[in-house]
Amino acid sequence: MTAEPERLLWAVAAVALWLLLTAGVVWRVRRNRRREAERAQALTGDAGQDAVLVAYASQTGFGEELAWMTARALSDGGVGARVLSFADLDLETLRNARRALFIVSTTGEGDPPDAASGFVRRVMSQDAALPDLSWGLLALGDRSYDAFCGFGRALAAWLARAEAPPLFDPVEVDNGDAGDIRHWQHQLNQITGATTAPDWTPPAYDRWRLVERRLLNPGSPGGEAHHLAFEPVGAAPNWAAGDIAEIGVPPRDGQATASREYSVASLPADGRAEFLIRLMHRPDGTPGLASGWLTRTIQPGDEIDLRIRANRGFHAPPPGAPMILIGNGTGIAGLRAHLKARAALNQSSETWLLFGERTRDHDTFYDAELQAWLGSGVLTRLDRCFSRDGAERTYVQALVAEHAGPLADWVERGAFIYVCGSLEGMSRGVHAALQAVLGEAGLQALTEAGRYRRDVY
Repeated sequence: MTAEPERLLWAVAAVALWLLLTAGVVWRVRRNRRREAERAQALTGDAGQDAVLVAYASQTGFGEELAWMTARALSDGGVGARVLSFADLDLETLRNARRALFIVSTTGEGDPPDAASGFVRRVMSQDAALPDLSWGLLALGDRSYDAFCGFGRALAAWLARAEAPPLFDPVEVDNGDAGDIRHWQHQLNQITGATTAPDWTPPAYDRWRLVERRLLNPGSPGGEAHHLAFEPVGAAPNWAAGDIAEIGVPPRDGQATASREYSVASLPADGRAEFLIRLMHRPDGTPGLASGWLTRTIQPGDEIDLRIRANRGFHAPPPGAPMILIGNGTGIAGLRAHLKARAALNQSSETWLLFGERTRDHDTFYDAELQAWLGSGVLTRLDRCFSRDGAERTYVQALVAEHAGPLADWVERGAFIYVCGSLEGMSRGVHAALQAVLGEAGLQALTEAGRYRRDVY
């Protein structure tokens, strides 16, 4: 066979593979939407147009969870509710709704969750008239960031310009504060007329036992990073790569009970939940509340409160889709789970990891696993940089720019991009580098198609 027909056959095969991957993505999206529609219909009942629209924009799954709890509370109070993601929300839906409750998260410094980016571009970029829409807002945020509840406040301002009358003042939640959530419940009771309703209690934790803790980077200039493993005391729950664990931290040093979220670095088949946790320090030099307790105080055999929560926005793509994993520091944990999932599938699929840390001598987290996956073909490419090793500091976003050509080619062939790690510096730097490679419109299209996913903190 001559070279020209052979190249033609390869091109036809590549197009066929791309069509199959696209069909798989479309099928999964339609299946999930159908399931959500059936679930929402059960809450709507006979309310029809009088059903309250409950729209959520969630980055880690917490906002979505609160949206369904809100809808259930309305339904239990005799008020129909229908739940919709901001990814499926449009201006016509808002015009046809009489009442709407918005549950929205803020990611980064005032940014909308990825699933809401299309709504911001298509709808919030234009003036609208919504005088017949009464609305309430639950804005989720973190006061440690300057733009606290930035997206929620931007949405409230847009609704005010649209002359939509509020049902009550926006409820802003600082880092999942239980008191703020109870205030939202009170507002729901005003809608339903309920005089008594069960409180939304803190998460129903399971008991897990610490079975392993290892310091992975002794001597690192970036601070200690510990690998921790916990086994369930009772029945093991099921979870997927990309999911998040909430760990309950008991009262310490005069501070109240708290919870912290960590990316899960393992799969149920491992029989345990594994994490990579960096020891943080307060301004006075003392260990951080949660990281100090997990890496210093508890000992193997001790039990903790932990539950694993679905984070569908960071779940895996179809098995055969190319996958580009980008991260830094302890963000390798969430990416490791995806690599484990790909290894378990035992199918041929391209996977590329770009990772940045401080030093090669200390911070090559899970290097033996990565090299084994590289040798077996689970990992197609591995590119790493270490910011403290050279005269000029190089971060993971520089790898994106350095390998712009291959990266654009992978995206052209249907690759999904996953980013996990620090919000400050890394996430923004990678986002800007991807924009430079793919163009602002190209990256926006990936986001709206669910092919650009982030788990940053």
